[in-house]
Amino acid sequence: MRAMTPESSRRVLIVEDEPDVARLIALHVAELPAAAHIESDGREGLRLALAQGPWDLLVLDLNLPGLGGLEVCRAVRAKGYDVPILMLTARGSELDRVLGLELGADDYLTKPFSVMELQARVRALWRRAALRSPSHGEALPASPEFLQVAAMRIDRVQRKAWMHGHELTLTPREFSLLWHFANQPGKAFSRNELLAEVWGYGHDGYDHTVNTHINRLRKKLGDGYIDTVWGVGYRFQAPP
Repeated sequence: MRAMTPESSRRVLIVEDEPDVARLIALHVAELPAAAHIESDGREGLRLALAQGPWDLLVLDLNLPGLGGLEVCRAVRAKGYDVPILMLTARGSELDRVLGLELGADDYLTKPFSVMELQARVRALWRRAALRSPSHGEALPASPEFLQVAAMRIDRVQRKAWMHGHELTLTPREFSLLWHFANQPGKAFSRNELLAEVWGYGHDGYDHTVNTHINRLRKKLGDGYIDTVWGVGYRFQAPP
């Protein structure tokens, strides 16, 4: 592992097997500032992501030796790590971008990218992470550790949910969407609002990603929890 270490407490892990691209990202992330660590192998990148955290950002290329970026992303989220993840994709690989978002990536950059875009995306991810942080200074509504909605119990700390006492099998993104809904029952959200608040910065135009997750959640929760609000989007409430 190589590192560029400015005077900053932020730590960024870059898993990218193209040396020139990795050095470019490290150079400009260091300007923000942040300590940028580079790894070229997917398996070693996953080990570092899990064993040498906490990290403030993971930058994952899709095509990595050893283990691909999508698999690294899936494994990190399966462990319950909420670190911001920025995926790097090739131009035109829309399917890979959608898969990355569904597996828990927070944003993506398409190669080739500009330095200004890279830094803007990273700053936006850090702003969102700060708003989610319990230490954030603004007076945000307190989020409970668990919610009980009819026959369903949702645990924010464990990131698990149970229906009639049986654990539901949820992906990291499905859980985030469920918690977002359940924490604000009765409120109607547009698809764009859900993309911005659950998926994060830069996902305009991916309405079908929201639709896919809503359909999956409905199948797992059963009837009555997620309603379609025609002309608006979706609303969560306890079944009658």
